[in-house]
Amino acid sequence: MNASKLIRVPVYIAVSLAVLAALAGIFLAKAALHPPRRPLLPENQLEAVKLAQQYRSNLTEIQVVGSDGAVLRAWHFRPRDGNGNSVILFHGISDNRAGMIRYAEIFLRHGYDVVAPDARAHGASGGDLATFGLRETDDIRRWLDWVGTHDHPACVYGSAESMGAAELLKSLESESRFCAVVAESPFATFREIAYDRMGQAFHTGPWLGRTFFWPTVEVAFYYAKWKYHLDFSQASPERAVASTKVPVLLIHGQMDHNIPIRHSRLIAAANHAVVLWEVPGADHCGAIGVAPAELEQRTTAWFDLNRRASVKEKVATLD
Repeated sequence: MNASKLIRVPVYIAVSLAVLAALAGIFLAKAALHPPRRPLLPENQLEAVKLAQQYRSNLTEIQVVGSDGAVLRAWHFRPRDGNGNSVILFHGISDNRAGMIRYAEIFLRHGYDVVAPDARAHGASGGDLATFGLRETDDIRRWLDWVGTHDHPACVYGSAESMGAAELLKSLESESRFCAVVAESPFATFREIAYDRMGQAFHTGPWLGRTFFWPTVEVAFYYAKWKYHLDFSQASPERAVASTKVPVLLIHGQMDHNIPIRHSRLIAAANHAVVLWEVPGADHCGAIGVAPAELEQRTTAWFDLNRRASVKEKVATLD
């Protein structure tokens, strides 16, 4: 083999790897932005009706319109003997509001008004893209506006899991109306979870994504920014929580193989006021299955504690 051929071989290999990384990055971006949609079924509606009847609540279908015109839909449960406070629930990726029905039951049992939306591009809501907090932050603002206008609660709380948890935390960068939030199994940054995703099939953790698959991740970020004008480097619950004054309770299973617990640890380390409950034996969003009574106690106690703190703060302001 002559010298020119010896030079061409590594060049061909490098070009081939670059093309593969680019194609994989584009595929990764498209897959993330277009998750499978779980439709809201009649049996889901029936389950919500039964829950409302069980807890003597009125159930209505409500909607808000996103900044891009997407119609976002939700269930609104209003107990006839409510406690004067509201909770907004946010579900995980490729799920819908029905996935939060057990959480809705917890809060209805304690007298909260409950709003359970379908995220954009999920369930019965409109929108073509899931943006992991970039557009959902404004959607959350609109749900808060709706709750404030229609329920007039003393306090509004947020409770969420997985993708919804990350979006809820991301919203705290600009939203301070929550009296407190609970977020289970959030990612710390979109880039960090992308590294995890690249290594999950090989059980390597994030290091493979940070090294061998780093070009693929970077192409995915660049493609999303070029094609959809979405800067996923800004999808950072960790950064949002670092500057928020909203009380945050994080919940994360110690056996989470989907979003590893280090993500919540990173978020908690960014703000020492954050409380992190690490749940032994729980996988992704598994606290409600492993320790349902403790989950209920911790969550409602967290809301009650920060309701009282919020009232004291308002009284002090008036004085």
